[in-house]
Amino acid sequence: MSDNKESISLWASVVRRFGLGWRLLWDPRVSLWTKLAPFFTILYIISPLDFIPDVILGVGQVDDLGALLVGLELFIRLTPEAIVTQHLQAMGFNVGQWEEMDEDVDLIEGEYELKDE
Repeated sequence: MSDNKESISLWASVVRRFGLGWRLLWDPRVSLWTKLAPFFTILYIISPLDFIPDVILGVGQVDDLGALLVGLELFIRLTPEAIVTQHLQAMGFNVGQWEEMDEDVDLIEGEYELKDE
């Protein structure tokens, strides 16, 4: 049951990222240079040149899916943080909630003290 829940959570996260990417794509404050990331990703997917040919059923499509997810993540990370935060809030998320959904990032919290030697 836990695997199903994690799988649903993963796909829900992917869908949310696509929604954020779509909103950012149409935002005029996002530079044209940044918007080239999704363009080149789509260009790679429709290109006949692939790292793994699409004729190999299953594996060839995973190559394209991976490129799509990497291109989307690159696009979101290249967009200024203030614009991403605005869109996340408009989508009903606070930034803390969004970051909690990215469970693949390990965070180590601690305290530090400066000492004069």
